[in-house]
Amino acid sequence: MAPPMRARPLRKDLLPTAFKNSKAQVLSETAGGRATTTLAPNIRSISWSPTGALLAGSTSVNIRVWNPERPELRASTELRDSAKGGAHGKLVERITFNPCVEGLLASTGVDGMVKVWDVRMPGSAAAAASGSAAAGARGGTTGKAGEYKLGDEGLFLTWHPDGTQLLVGRRDDVVHAVDIRRSNLPLLDITNTAGGNFASSAALKYDLIDTDRTPVKEHGNFNMMSFSNSGRQLFATTHDGPVVVFDYPSMQPIYTIKAHTRDTYAVQQSPLGNYVAIGASDSMITLWDTETWLCEHSLMHHTSSVRDLSFSFDGAYLVAGAGQDGSKDGDKGMAIYHVDTGDLVHTVDTVNPVTWASWHPHRYAIAHAGDPGGLKIVGPFGNA
Repeated sequence: MAPPMRARPLRKDLLPTAFKNSKAQVLSETAGGRATTTLAPNIRSISWSPTGALLAGSTSVNIRVWNPERPELRASTELRDSAKGGAHGKLVERITFNPCVEGLLASTGVDGMVKVWDVRMPGSAAAAASGSAAAGARGGTTGKAGEYKLGDEGLFLTWHPDGTQLLVGRRDDVVHAVDIRRSNLPLLDITNTAGGNFASSAALKYDLIDTDRTPVKEHGNFNMMSFSNSGRQLFATTHDGPVVVFDYPSMQPIYTIKAHTRDTYAVQQSPLGNYVAIGASDSMITLWDTETWLCEHSLMHHTSSVRDLSFSFDGAYLVAGAGQDGSKDGDKGMAIYHVDTGDLVHTVDTVNPVTWASWHPHRYAIAHAGDPGGLKIVGPFGNA
């Protein structure tokens, strides 16, 4: 089947109206799926699947996967390790969907484990990887499809663009490349899926193969890493401020972006490849031209550390997470920037600061965390 259709381009003068005319969708774990509480769950990480049919969020030791088209709790799936009670034995730090395989999610946390999950939504054509997939009042459950012990706390993880390996960083700055190609089934391409359903009903099981990819450290601890669009370079944020560009897989440094003088936390390349965005503890976002490696724009509308960045699918817009987990301190409202001009084109009203934000992979819609009730999706989600 053909890949999901992308939304029509949305001009920056029309974006504010499109967002103002849309109603926020709340994905809540409270009874009946309504955001009846004034408390904001401490969501540590969020991730869309490559088609946008699934949205995952992690809270404490738990991971829940939602179907945005069916936001009721009973249509969601909880990822659970039967030996732990939750997804991990301790706090989950990061989750991320594989960019090529619909329904394959990776996670890491304070328990020092990296796990992959074969996510099949309740009511879909495929069965769960393990455990029960029956939809009940609390949704279904899915067991892990593979795991690897890191040896220290997991801090960040990112998929290679081809979806065959996962880069995982430990808190002590050791970096592992985990290959997932040893499985009981060939990897399924997302072009063989539609609406979150799978071409095969068999459950995937993985043997995770580790290779040490720890680079030489020259600029303090690594806070986060992300691949370039080609997968041939790796961007690493640091405690001292510079962002180091490594060749991959040799991990030899090839360039240093002297972006900020304090901690840099987030770095992402635009889907078009023409910009790299960097967020830092100085509350700024800088946008760098990848041809000249000059800073084209400095976005200074935040007053707290920028820890998360996300480009829209067409590279035209950028959002950030600049709130502290579990805290109401910081900027309220979610700023949407126009990348080419650096203009702030719209601010989405929020109750609390936005901690994590992520554009839908094919729509002008944003999932974000930080507000009471749970995850929220804002924007013209259904418009193609």
